[in-house]
Amino acid sequence: MNARFLLPFIAALAAAAPFPVLAEPVPVASVAAVDLTRYAGRWYEIAAFPMFFQRNCLGDTTAEYTLRPDGEVTVDNRCRTETGIDRAVGRAWPVEGGGNAQLKVSFFWPFRSDYWIIGLAPDYRWAVVGNPNRKYLWILSRTPQLPQAELDAALAAARAQGYDTSRLVFTRQGDAAQ
Repeated sequence: MNARFLLPFIAALAAAAPFPVLAEPVPVASVAAVDLTRYAGRWYEIAAFPMFFQRNCLGDTTAEYTLRPDGEVTVDNRCRTETGIDRAVGRAWPVEGGGNAQLKVSFFWPFRSDYWIIGLAPDYRWAVVGNPNRKYLWILSRTPQLPQAELDAALAAARAQGYDTSRLVFTRQGDAAQ
């Protein structure tokens, strides 16, 4: 076969070949159930996807969850900035049918966001929180530092849900007594 016939033949063959199809990631799923009484309390941010509202945070980022009599949860987020402590207080409420693992959170009415617990240690020592569109991700711990084996388990939980953990920024936790 001469070159003048070979080029159209290769082009026709390439056009007939199936194109690789990019698979849609599996939908994000929360853990089956969360005991909000056990989940309440202080959590230290170990790592997170960078977020605009945390742009001034230098470290020592925590979240305190307090159960309210009406079944909702008070959310008190804090971090250290150049000028002191930045604080945002909001509320969260469980989504019906979500086993208390899917919540809505609001810091500014009427805006709210999905807060899904997608990974949780059996002893509630660490948690992985994200949302269904994979825009947000936090790795939280009951202590300012997370032992490597537990961090690896939390990262694996995030990866299993299709999160790109290379985007995580690790939070500096020093004197986190806020």
